Amino acid sequence: PVEAPGGRGLRRAEGKRRPGRSRGAPRAARTAETAQRIKRSRRLKANNRERNRMHNLNAALDALRDVLPTFPEDAKLTKIETLRFAHNYIWALTETLRLA
Repeated sequence: PVEAPGGRGLRRAEGKRRPGRSRGAPRAARTAETAQRIKRSRRLKANNRERNRMHNLNAALDALRDVLPTFPEDAKLTKIETLRFAHNYIWALTETLRLA
């Protein structure tokens, strides 16, 4: 390191490499490996977000099923059946209130 002009701290001497640098794989190979690592990391994070999203959606549908009157009690409605039933149930309740 050499004093920078104007006394603004230290700078590296021209033409010298930093000690401890890896001289293994060429830069292009390191870049490709890094790109693959980043791509894999992003895919894992996206998969995790999607898994959490589906978990939350299924939990919400389960909570909705719990408040809908179904016959028989042990029959589990599918996702689309749950949404259609909820829509029709809300409509029926609204009509009951409107007519009362």
